[in-house]
Amino acid sequence: MKYAAIGPIAVHYPERVETNEALQRAFPDWDMDLIYEKTGIASRHIAAEGECASDLGVAAARKLFSRYEIDPASIDFLLLCTQTPDYPLPTTACLLQTRLGLPTSAGALDFNLGCSGFVYGLALADGLIRLGSCRRVLLITAETYSKYIDPTDRSLRTIFGDGAAATLIEAADAPALCGFKFGTDGEGADTLMVSAGGARPAKDAIKPRHRKRWPSALYMDGPSLISFTVAQVPKLIDQILEIAQVDQSGIELYLLHQATKKMLEQLQLRLGIGEDRMPTLLEHCGNTVSSTLPILIDHLRGETRLRPGVRSLLVGFGVGWSWAGCVWTETWNG
Repeated sequence: MKYAAIGPIAVHYPERVETNEALQRAFPDWDMDLIYEKTGIASRHIAAEGECASDLGVAAARKLFSRYEIDPASIDFLLLCTQTPDYPLPTTACLLQTRLGLPTSAGALDFNLGCSGFVYGLALADGLIRLGSCRRVLLITAETYSKYIDPTDRSLRTIFGDGAAATLIEAADAPALCGFKFGTDGEGADTLMVSAGGARPAKDAIKPRHRKRWPSALYMDGPSLISFTVAQVPKLIDQILEIAQVDQSGIELYLLHQATKKMLEQLQLRLGIGEDRMPTLLEHCGNTVSSTLPILIDHLRGETRLRPGVRSLLVGFGVGWSWAGCVWTETWNG
């Protein structure tokens, strides 16, 4: 039997950079110092008008193919995680198949999970490889949340950034991913949502649990999300370690979805983990939703903090509510 291993990753951001200084000039009444203190974000990349998540995903995949000399014809399956697809149908993954020149024998599908999506994508790829159906899976995470955010929305515009990551998942002889654990609680659906644009009439749509302060299509109840995360993630980590039969001391790095500095600090305190074991990467990219984990992995590899044999926890959580995690041992030495 073959198992999934995380291979090379390529990251792509839109050209436009939106800094806190620029936002301060546009909105003098915004307390950007306080916002930076809470979010840890100083700038973020914003997609241009007409630039979609698919465009960012294609650019990331082309970087991956070029940089690591990967033949598109060798890809057996394409998984695309996005909450900002080009169209309600067809699936955006089908559009990426032809733009990237992947073979028509390759499978392709979208899945909509946001912040937990990268871990779900790893599990899907692992299953395909263990079945013997695939040897190479291309996992693309791509989001343009800015399309859902009104320019005057202080609560969201300062947090979310657009971006994409392309990750090659390859067949390996030994398991590099184990202890997968998932969770869902749809009672939290109303804490982070876009209620318009689907098939359900607006009059029947789920109503936000609190008054909507901003005109954005995207609504977020930050305090409820923090409460959910701080309550659920420590339990999730305990469950993952039990399934994987790994002690906490056997985990070198805790790689968590990069939501905001405040949320990560609360988790760090709750878990009793030092800053050196829970790295953050938010300052110049913001919360890129499904791409935060592969972006973090790529960055840590560049710093040589991830070397073959290093064992980490990968944890995603948020919109849905949805959460997922696993134990991952680095095997790639590129």
